[in-house]
Amino acid sequence: MDLQEIKAYFQTNKDNEDIKNYLSELSKVTTEGVDQFVATEEGKKWLGKHNDSFFTRGLESWKKNNLEKLIFDEVAKANPQETPEQKKIRELEERLNQKEAQEKRQSLLNKSLLIADQKKLPKDILEFFLGDSEESTIKNLDSLEGVFSKHVEALVNERMNNGNYTPPNDAKGNDIKTIQETFRSNLG
Repeated sequence: MDLQEIKAYFQTNKDNEDIKNYLSELSKVTTEGVDQFVATEEGKKWLGKHNDSFFTRGLESWKKNNLEKLIFDEVAKANPQETPEQKKIRELEERLNQKEAQEKRQSLLNKSLLIADQKKLPKDILEFFLGDSEESTIKNLDSLEGVFSKHVEALVNERMNNGNYTPPNDAKGNDIKTIQETFRSNLG
């Protein structure tokens, strides 16, 4: 009997209870059969796909049930809740720090006004040159003085070199040329 004859026999007797029982026993899944199937490439692909879906569902379930609580706990640990007393103390410390900073700034401004008076610097731009300390403010004002002096000197030289400057007359009303001529005539 060959395979074709066996297939034909099963086909013609498919309604026979003995044949049905025999065929169902042949198709039963055994542990050994599953192990052999999983060892094949096709079995590994099938198992990997199902494992991924089970893992994904498990991870989503864990996230849903635990992740939010873990995040909340970590945030609470990093930023502990303040009691009303702690909050009030923090606010008072902030106000005190602001007040000290304002007083320091005012002190620096007063000091810079004195220095500006001594150095003949414009006072309306002093706030731009205030530093974090008295030393840095003085250094900034020294820089301003240097730049300002150079600028004024350049303007004076420009006026003098262009011939636009005419020296004033003396107390008697004589201009500089008359004074120079008188001086030369007396010398010579």
